[in-house]
Formats: sequence, C-alpha cells, structure tokens
Amino acid sequence: MADAAPRKIFAGPRLKRLRRERRLTQARMADELDVSPSYLNLMESNQRPITVQVLIRLADVYGVDPRDFMEIEGEQSVGDVEQILADPLFRDAAVPRAEVRDAAENSPALLAAMLKLYRAYSNAREASEAGVFSSADRDRPDAASGENPIDKVRAILHDARNHFPEIDGAAENFAAALPVEAHGLYAALVDHLRARHAIRVRALPLEVMGDRLRWYDHHRKQLMISEIMDQPGRCFQAAYQLGLAEFSGLLNDTAARLGQTDEVARKLLRVTLANYFAAAVMMPYSQFHEAAELTGYDVEVLAARFSASFEQVAHRLTTLSRQSARGIPFFMLRVDIAGNVSKRFSSGRFPFANSGGTCPLWNIHASFANPGRILTQAIELTDGSQWFSIARTVRRSLAPWGAIEPRFAVALGCELKFARRLVYARKLDFDNPEATPIGVHCRLCDRQNCPQRAAPPALRALHVDELTRNVSPFPFKDV
Repeated sequence: MADAAPRKIFAGPRLKRLRRERRLTQARMADELDVSPSYLNLMESNQRPITVQVLIRLADVYGVDPRDFMEIEGEQSVGDVEQILADPLFRDAAVPRAEVRDAAENSPALLAAMLKLYRAYSNAREASEAGVFSSADRDRPDAASGENPIDKVRAILHDARNHFPEIDGAAENFAAALPVEAHGLYAALVDHLRARHAIRVRALPLEVMGDRLRWYDHHRKQLMISEIMDQPGRCFQAAYQLGLAEFSGLLNDTAARLGQTDEVARKLLRVTLANYFAAAVMMPYSQFHEAAELTGYDVEVLAARFSASFEQVAHRLTTLSRQSARGIPFFMLRVDIAGNVSKRFSSGRFPFANSGGTCPLWNIHASFANPGRILTQAIELTDGSQWFSIARTVRRSLAPWGAIEPRFAVALGCELKFARRLVYARKLDFDNPEATPIGVHCRLCDRQNCPQRAAPPALRALHVDELTRNVSPFPFKDV
C-alpha cells in the first residue's frame, strides 16, 4: 500500500457496489467497518476519502484486495469506451471524457454490457465483410452472434488480472512433490506421465510430425512432440498434458467459475488454463517470485534458472498477484514484424488497443533490427501516465531450412513507479526519465505533428490546408 498511501483514495461507487453485492445496509456495513453510518455515507458519495484503517477492515472483514480501491476507478473501461467512440459510427457523438469517466465510476455493469454489445457488432461486421455469414449454418444458435471467442477469453483474463490462485496452488504443490533432482523437470514429468497415467512421451522427427508441434493420441496414449521444439517448449508441452490428465477437474471447475461461454470459447479457456498450469509447474509461484525479486526481474537470468524461454518467463511475470507475495504488476505484449498483436496479458491497467497495431515509436518494433538484444525505454501515453518497458525478439521453435520462420518480439512493462525494482532501470534518471511520447495507436492518439502518424485521430476533425505541408500527413484541429 506504500505506493498509493500519499494520495487520498476516493472510491465511493466501488464501496457502494461492494455493500450492495453483500446485501448489507449502511448501518450493518458501518458497524462491521467500525465507522459511523454517516461517515460511510460520505465515503460512498466521495465526500470523504477511504482511510487506510477502513481499507484494512475491508480486507479483514470481506476479504477484498485493498489495491482494488487504490486503483483509479474505471480507468480501463474509460479507455475501452474511448476506443469504441473512435469508430466512425460515433463520429457525430461528441461525448466528453468526463461523462465517460462518470459512467465508468457509477455504472460499470452498464458499460460492460455496452462493450460486449459493441464487440459483437464489430465482429459481426468483420465477418459480414469477409463473406462468412453467406455460408454460415443459420440453424446454429450462435451462427450470427458475431461474438469472438478470443475476445471472450481475453475479457475473462482481464477480469481475473491473469491470476488463478487455485491453479497456482495445485501446480506448486505438485512441483514440490515431484523428484526433479536427478535428470531435471522434463524427465521427471515424462516419468510421472508414464507411471501415473500410462502416457508415453516421444520426440518424433519432422517428417512424421509435419506442421504439428504437439499431438496427443488418445487411443495409443502417446504425447508426441516435434523434434524442432527446444527443451523449454518440450517441458511446457509435457506439463500441459499433465494438467489435462491429472487436474482436469480443477481446470473445469475454474472455467465454470469464470462464467458461461459458448463451446469454442469454453475449449479455448480450458486450453488457456492448462497453459497457465504448465507455466506454474515450470515456475512455481513462491520460488519464482522470490527469484524474481532477488534478481531485479532479470528475465534472461530467470529463464536460465527455471529452464524456461524468455517469452515463458515474461508471461509468467504477469501472473504474480498473490496477496501474500505480490510481484510488479506487469503487462506483456507480443507482436509480429507487421505490428499485429498476437498476445497480450496484464496484471495492471495498461490500456491495450482492442484492434489495430501498436505505436511505431515504441521500441518493441526496433527489436526486429536488433535480434536477441534487450531494448529498454520509458514511454508516456497521451493520458500522461508513464511506463517503463523492455523488448526483445523471441522464437517459438526451430524452423527447417526453406520454411517460413515466425518472427515475434515481446514487450514487458510496468508503470514507471515500479521500475526502480528492475535491474533494467538502474541507470534511469527517475526525476527526468525522458519518456518517449507514444499513443495506443494512431486512431486513438491526438498528438500533433507526429512524423509516424499512419491515420488521423478518430475524435479530431481534419484540418486541410492547400498551402501548408506539415511533418504529419494528417493535420487536425485541437479541441
């Protein structure tokens, strides 16, 4: 709580929602929080701040995370709604940011419904443009829903802050009991799968596996892994199969608790949770968190210590939200050389774009010109928030000669205030970080005179001047 203690905490709507969710009267909650009903009423109406003592009582009595009240209420929703308003559909709807923030603070459920509706509309529009609906099976109830299962699962991960404590606990207990000293984790997993589940793990030649990196044959009870996968990849796939074989009930229960979804989204969520389990077996929570703190979150050192890849470690760092042992609230992004985002995870509030690429001024793109080298950068978003990120190219597996080699870069970052704990920021001048101004993407960025601008901002009117040519091809008017 030290990071947020100096500022006053106004979270009245969130406090009121908690009371209503627990079906408590103001008098009952005031008694349980050891404050007067009148003072509770003032806190709920944002006329008084929520004190540290009240935060402690909220944690003790209701088991809530105090950091939920310390974060800016509705900040992520505000960003999501602004992205919606950037759609040309809303070009004539001049909605002030203050009104969006009020809605995020006072009506988050209504805003969530609006976001869900817009995503369904957007996906349906894209599918229609691609001609999908012309051949769709209209007898299926979800044929025209337009809801993207990937977006559904991403929303679930966002709501959970990419942290699933029950899976972490099960994986940590399993890893502690597994004998890995003799031949390492991969060999121990292979032995356990064979002894406990009669599953044989085999690494097979490329000509047998073809394009498949992993294939489980239910009938023969064989897990086949392509020889082109490196050791961290093979270990991950063995741990993934173990999760499905031995902890299927836990994965199903967790998926059910996270909400009802359609069949495709349910399967995708189950795969995602099994992946989470695999990473938690390779990098058990307590051990990994302690090592991360001791090394200053040195990703390459952690990768060597836990026999994991750079990408696996970066992803795992976004899951460290255990209340008794919190890590830095990281975000992680993976892009290809064209700027397409294929992965995004966050335990904090980084405003990911719902569509489109990332800002070209962010040095994640420069990573492709510096393969294997870690680049660091302080960045500042258009809302004034400052962040620190590292970026490096990664590879998932070997590529045979002549085959297309996937090229990706991973960015791992956090708010600038947390960067003091990072080994990568030891030479950074925090009083003058010289943060590079970037945007979420061009359509949502209102920075003037950006030479890298690829599209005009959606919420600004173009200013066309036949007599002048600026560094940006899309000059626009300020509000």
